[in-house]
Parts: sequence; structure tokens; C-alpha cells
Amino acid sequence: MDFPLTRRALVRAFGATLVVAPLGAMAQTPLAEKPIRMIVPLAAGSTVDAVARALGPSFSRTTGHPVIVENIVGAGGIPGTTQIVKAQKDGLTLGMISSNHVINPGIYKTVPYDSLKDITPIAVLATVPLVLVVNPKLPVTNVSELLAYAKAHPGALNYGSAGNGSTLHLAGELLVSETKIEMKHVPYRGTGPLITDLIGGQVQLGFVSVSQVAPQIKAGALRALAVSTPTRSAALPNVPTLAEAGVPKYSFDAWIALIGPAGLPKPMVDSYAAAIKTAMASPEAQTAIAGQGLMVLDKGPEAAPAFFQSELTKHQKLVKQSGATLD
Repeated sequence: MDFPLTRRALVRAFGATLVVAPLGAMAQTPLAEKPIRMIVPLAAGSTVDAVARALGPSFSRTTGHPVIVENIVGAGGIPGTTQIVKAQKDGLTLGMISSNHVINPGIYKTVPYDSLKDITPIAVLATVPLVLVVNPKLPVTNVSELLAYAKAHPGALNYGSAGNGSTLHLAGELLVSETKIEMKHVPYRGTGPLITDLIGGQVQLGFVSVSQVAPQIKAGALRALAVSTPTRSAALPNVPTLAEAGVPKYSFDAWIALIGPAGLPKPMVDSYAAAIKTAMASPEAQTAIAGQGLMVLDKGPEAAPAFFQSELTKHQKLVKQSGATLD
């Protein structure tokens, strides 16, 4: 999807000083028109990957740099994020990351970077509502029935995730922690294989981003029981929140953010933040984001660091409560 943006539109949206001057200055550097490597430390087809690829053309057009999206998977995003934080501070390597970034320090015994000090936060783009889905053959139609079934059959249910330590894993662990049910975790290498096995019945339930299973829910291949967020998803307005469905303290959402390695020059960061905000604010992007069930945030370079700190604190407490750890 290409969302054409003119200089005049940019000036109208953000003002001549904010957009024109930084982008003009960037265009005069030796790095102009060299490609930006946009690392997505998650599998192709994930929600984060979809956002990176949808915004890439507009971001490229605004900055003057071609954007190459590269997926580096494994270990909850640690290998890909490691390449982001160790990249040259020339602005040619950026990362589109998820909330796994602040979960990993609690999940893994060692992480080869500091989740706050080793990055330059550029923008927090959107939250990703998750939906709890079950295979239709499971004899439950709501959360209360699921909990009753799980308590009557302790350890019989398998819930899948996109991998050990992933957001989807932690969402499931929180459900176990809040309800005291017993389930077996089955990790997959990415969301695609997870959805395939949810439909096939190899695992009975799991949390998945709304955008990735809305078609399967509509077709009846999966049954939606509840969404993870404090408010309902516009994409699934008839599906209650877990709090509404009988788990009052449950609240969990994922998010998507744009980062670079620590130490990026402020003018470059401001230019990139303006470029990504332009792409996010365009009518076409708004339509695409709404279609994916995302909720847009507006946190730029000034607000993003505090957001990262707050999320790190919150998730470390959550990880500790869940008892989820990995080598």
C-alpha cells in the first residue's frame, strides 16, 4: 500500500518548521537516498510486520530513503533487537518492535542489551488488542464455560502462543495466574503455525491479535470468547473484554513502536518521528490500521522514553507474578 504524500500536505499537517527543515537537512547529508534497513524482530505476517510493510512506502517517500523490511525471528525478538541496538548510529538501521521488548528482561535470564539505555525511542505507534479464541470443537461458548471446563479437566487444555516469552505466551500466563486454572503451554515459531493448529485442533485455545484471526472468527473456524484489553475492540464490538466476561483484574495489550540504536542525533530522530506520524495520520493508513483492529497512539520522541520505562516496570511485575521464565 502506497500513500502518496506531497510537501504541501506535510506542511499543512505539521508545519514548515517541523517537517520541511529537518527533512531538507536530511536530504543534504551523504546518507540521502541510501536504504533504511527496517528490522522486524518477529515473523513475517505478524501484526508488527504488517504495520512495518504498510507504513514503509510512505515513510520512504517522506524521508527520501528506500525502506527494506527484514524479519529476524527467534527468542522473543532478542536476535533482531540485538542487531538494531548494535547498528551504526547513522539512522540507516531502525526497528519496528513490540511489547516483547520490555517483557524479555523478565522472561530471559540474560538479554544482551539494556531495553532502555541501548535504544533511541522514536515513536509508539499503536496498541494491538488480543483476542482469546478457541477451536469450535471445544464445548465452550464463553469465558465462564471455559474456566469451568478447565477446572473440571485440569491440565487437559493446551494453549498455544507465538513462542516462549512472546506477548501471546504472557497473555496466556496472565489468564492462568488470574483464574488459577491449569493449562499446558505449546510454543510455536510464529503466529501463522499457531493459527493453523488452532483451526486444526492440535491446541484448543490461545491469544492472537484481533487482525490476524478476524477472518477465521467470521468464517466460524475459530470462536472468539473475549478480548484482552480494558475496552472492546472496534473490529469485534460484540466480543466482551475478559474483565466483562468474569476475570475482573485481567488487562493486557501489546503495542508497536519505532526505535533506533542509542545515540541517534536529535534532528534525525525528529525527522523520522514526523515522517512516521505523517504516514500514521493519512486517511489511507487510518483505514488500514482500523481494518487490522489496532488502536493508534500518539507518543513521539518526548513521550516515548517515559512510556518505555512505565511499560518495563509494569511487565516486569507481571512476569514475576506469572512465574514465566526461560533460559
